Amino acid sequence: MRRLTGDDVDTSTMQSIASGQEMSSQEAIDIPKLAQGWLAAGRTIALATVVETWGSSPVPVGGQMVVADGEAFQGSVSGGCIENEVILNAVEVIDGGPPRLLKFGVSHETAWAAGLPCGGRIAVFVEQLSPESDAAFIARIVAAQKAREVLVVLRQLDSGERTLFEAGDSAPEPVRECFKSGHSEIVEIEGARVFLQAIVPRPRIIIVGATHIAQALAALAPVVGMDTVVIDPREAYASSPRFHGRKVIIGWPQDVMPGLGLDTYSAIVALSHVADIDDETLKLATPSPCRYVGALGSTRNHAKRRERLAAAGLSQQQIDRVRSPVGLDLGARTPEEIALSILAEIVLTYRGSRRK
Repeated sequence: MRRLTGDDVDTSTMQSIASGQEMSSQEAIDIPKLAQGWLAAGRTIALATVVETWGSSPVPVGGQMVVADGEAFQGSVSGGCIENEVILNAVEVIDGGPPRLLKFGVSHETAWAAGLPCGGRIAVFVEQLSPESDAAFIARIVAAQKAREVLVVLRQLDSGERTLFEAGDSAPEPVRECFKSGHSEIVEIEGARVFLQAIVPRPRIIIVGATHIAQALAALAPVVGMDTVVIDPREAYASSPRFHGRKVIIGWPQDVMPGLGLDTYSAIVALSHVADIDDETLKLATPSPCRYVGALGSTRNHAKRRERLAAAGLSQQQIDRVRSPVGLDLGARTPEEIALSILAEIVLTYRGSRRK
């Protein structure tokens, strides 16, 4: 295997390579699935995970990068500023070196060049995954993501030993709290510092109404790592070619949505602009634990909609959950601009404003 040197990795011209093919820059990278593919191909890989951040850090805790054989890598742990050194350490781990905890901050030269001196620091844990011993571990994570299950992985930062917990397992209190919060963090358990990684479902937007705005929203959402499901009972609208292979289901929302699982990692947007379709969507969405509920329509139309929903038995609190007119007020006019405003509002709901 050719060893990587500092001259081989230019962070300004990094290529996204997976199994010999460049991945689309318009899709968020699914690190566990990619790692599973590389392991299945017999490649020993290194997994780098952001385990702690302070101040201004471009990648949150839990962000990951995977390196295969020192010549292919995907993902990010810093947005580009420390990837070079992380990859060099990953190659050593792949070659049999022990797992390691890397720390970068204001005193680190590459971090300084990238802008971390404004107060940011970052810690990255690098571990080896081999086809023989770790394929089942990655396969379980991929299966959980597909089933929209929550898992918690406990990593011993000194040894790299991993323990995977499923919901309902007997576990230490910090692990149980991690299941509830869905937040990854370093904690102390029995005197040892460990990293608890919450493996949560990918954010998902359930779009009801296969309109032009829905087409734009379904195209934009994967760029920020969100899956989409499009539902419409009208076959002419719910045509798969109109959505370029995205998941499209022909059916009424009241028949389809219960089977999708309306969890807290889901956002629901009613875009049909047809009362019968949108109202049925909102009757299911507003009592659910989903993160966001939005509906297309003017202020006047939404006032009439509120009356219909109240007559259908929804509480005032449930009706108030519906964001309409939908999306942030960006002055949007075109379908693409409206889709962008909707996506921005959904991201805001997930992340919260950084401006206080």
